[in-house]
Amino acid sequence: MKIVVVGAGKLGLAITEVLLGSGYDITLIDRDEATIQRVGSRYDILTVNANAKRVDVLSELEIWNYDLLIAATDKDERNMVICNFAKELGCPQVIARVRSPEHVEQLDFAMKAQKIDYIVNPDMACASEIYKYLTEKYTLKDGRFSAGDVSILEFNVNRMPALIDLQLKDLPRVLDNILIAAVSRNGKIIIPNGNTILQADDTLYVIGSNKRINEISNKVREQRVHSELSSVMIAGGGGTGYFLAKKLADFGVAVKLIEIDRDRCEWLSARLDGVLILHGDATDMNLLQDEDIADMDAFVAVTGFDEENLLLSLTAKQMNIKDVVAKVSRNSYASLMETLGVSMIINPVDMCASNILRHIQKDDIIIFSQIIQGQAEFIEVWAEEGMPLTEDTLLALDIPEGVLIAAIRRGKDMIIPKGSTQVEAGDRVIILSLLSAIPHLQSLIKH
Repeated sequence: MKIVVVGAGKLGLAITEVLLGSGYDITLIDRDEATIQRVGSRYDILTVNANAKRVDVLSELEIWNYDLLIAATDKDERNMVICNFAKELGCPQVIARVRSPEHVEQLDFAMKAQKIDYIVNPDMACASEIYKYLTEKYTLKDGRFSAGDVSILEFNVNRMPALIDLQLKDLPRVLDNILIAAVSRNGKIIIPNGNTILQADDTLYVIGSNKRINEISNKVREQRVHSELSSVMIAGGGGTGYFLAKKLADFGVAVKLIEIDRDRCEWLSARLDGVLILHGDATDMNLLQDEDIADMDAFVAVTGFDEENLLLSLTAKQMNIKDVVAKVSRNSYASLMETLGVSMIINPVDMCASNILRHIQKDDIIIFSQIIQGQAEFIEVWAEEGMPLTEDTLLALDIPEGVLIAAIRRGKDMIIPKGSTQVEAGDRVIILSLLSAIPHLQSLIKH
C-alpha cells in the first residue's frame, strides 16, 4: 500500500513510524525544508518539501496512484482542504486530523462535504479515555473482554491479597492456567516478566480460558459505584479540557476548569453549561487553594505543556487527591511521571497513531483491538504464512520490549504460550503492546 503523510510534526512522524513498521510505502510531505531534511536522514522514505494544499504539487506526485493520504498538519482547515483536493484528483481514501470543536460538532456533514473517509481527533480521543477512567474506573467493558473461549479480566490486586508481593514466576502456585499480561502501576502500564513483583494497589490484566476467568471474576469483581465521583478540577481549557468537561458535566459531576487565556474562558463559558470556568494560572497555588483543590475527587492536567502538566500532577498528589490524570506527549517524560504516582498518563500522539493504523487494517489481519488506559492495546490478529511471527519459537523471535504474545487460539484449543511455543498460520493470536511499541510490533505481523 502506498501512503502519503502530510505534516512532519509529532503526530505525522508517529504515524510514519507506525506505518513503516507495517511495511507500507510512505511518502512524507512538509513545507519546512529543515524538517524534511532531518526526517529524510532518519527514515528510508521519500520526502517532499512542498505545500500539499497546492493542486500542482499533488498532481506532480500523481496522488491518484496512491492508496491513501493522511493529512496531519497543525491546521484543521488545511487538512480538510488537502483531503478534498486529493480525493478530487483520484486518491481513493483520505484521513484528516481535525481538532476544533466547531468542526467536531458538525463532523458528519464536514466529512461528507469534504469527502473525508476518516477523521482522527487527539483531544476527543484523550477526553474519552480520561472520562472512561474517571467514571468507570476501568477500561474493559464490565471489566472483561472475551474472544471466543479466551477472556481478559481486569481487577485490583488488593481483591486477591495472596498475589501482593508475589514474583510472577511463582504465580502458578497461587493462580494456575492464567497469564498476567499487563500491570497498571502508578498510572503506567507495565508489560511484566517472570521477575516482576506485584505490589499493593496494582491493577492486573489477566488472560485465560472463559471458564478459568469466570472463576477468578467471581472472587475479585466488586460492584462499581459511579456516583462516588462528584467533583473534578481540570487544568487547561484546550480541546481535551473542553470535551472532558462537557462529558463530565453531562454525567452530573461538578467541574471546575482553569484556563489562563481570557478570550478562551469566554468561549468556554458560552459553550459549557454547568461548568465553572476560572480565568487564571493553574500553577498559582493561591488560586488552587481558594478553589478547594484538596476537596476534589480528581484532578486532570491537560494544558498544552508537558512540563506544566508534570508540575500540576505533583501539586495534586501532594494534596492527596485520589485520582490524578496527566496528558503527556513526550515518551521521555513517561518514567518521570510514573515516579509521581499519578493515576493515569495519556499520550495523544501514540493513541491517534494507533487509531489510524487500526482503521487502515480494519479489513486486513486485525480481528479486534482494545486500548487500555490510553497507553497499551490488546489486539487479536490472524497469523498468516510469511509473517515473521510464524517463523520460529517465541523465545527465538526478536519480540520487541513492550510487546507480549498473550494467548493463541488454535482451532478449539486455547494456548497460554511459553518460550517454546511457535505460532502457526491460521492461529488467532492475542497480543498486548504498549502504544509506544506499536511500530516495532508491526514488524512481527506484517505480511
